Amino acid sequence: MSMRVTFLGTSGAVPTTQRAPSAVLVNREGERFLFDCGEGTQRQMMRFGTGFDVSHIFVTHLHGDHILGIPGLIQSLDFNDRADPLAIHVPPGARGEMERLVHAGGHRPGYPVRIHEVAPGSVAYDAASFEVRTVETEHRTRSMGYALVEDDRPGRFDRERAEELGVPVGPKFGRLHEGESVELDDGRVIDPEQVVGPPRPGRRLVYTGDTRPVEAVVETAANADLLVHDATFAADEAERARRTGHSTAREAAEVAARAGAKRLALTHVSSRYAGTWERLERDATAAFDGECFVASDGQTVDVPYPE
Repeated sequence: MSMRVTFLGTSGAVPTTQRAPSAVLVNREGERFLFDCGEGTQRQMMRFGTGFDVSHIFVTHLHGDHILGIPGLIQSLDFNDRADPLAIHVPPGARGEMERLVHAGGHRPGYPVRIHEVAPGSVAYDAASFEVRTVETEHRTRSMGYALVEDDRPGRFDRERAEELGVPVGPKFGRLHEGESVELDDGRVIDPEQVVGPPRPGRRLVYTGDTRPVEAVVETAANADLLVHDATFAADEAERARRTGHSTAREAAEVAARAGAKRLALTHVSSRYAGTWERLERDATAAFDGECFVASDGQTVDVPYPE
């Protein structure tokens, strides 16, 4: 079961020739989610081959570098005869502005576009085996991040032990692995606990959008397999980061370290580091022992199950 993250836009507020405004696409087992949708996102989707069949757009806040790609994407989906609904999740109080954006230029989509205001600290999307939760962040406007959190998986099935207990190879193996007791031909009942190990955690992906370092993200990103965090500035611009509601790369790394995250992707890189982004990575690796990288447009990473 795959989970693939493609960084479509990794710049700060001002795009560069190498970096487009904020957008991250997550493909989980064929279902595509878009986190933010900056200007030109649809072209980035074409360029990097992610596919257009997005079911949900999760918007962190209403600054232009995170939303101005939505009208173009909405209309392109219409031109491609989309019929399936599209859900757009936004912070509280943002529905009206998002509706105007969806209908920019007087466009009326020929498919349902459903806008959901979601409070921080709640569930934006509840699916069968995972959910997308919101986490309150701290920026210059109402903002929030998102966490894609999978349910625990069943423990490992001990086939050798099951055969020792006399369980015949076949459907009873599957029933036991799914948590159901089975009765053998001799009348004995075998319980799942006898042949199935403890539950194994699913994957956890956290995307902050623009934010200062906040405790809520530390808590939400606990043991995260991938934390995608605002790292707009280098450490020597810490005061500017504070004034503008952003984080330095080192601050992002400190959040990841406190959370015990396994990997950290630094994004929302200020245009001032167009040719010197390596310094952000150096700042971060000084504070975080896990895998850490400055994300680049078009970069794709797989998120494996924790073992």
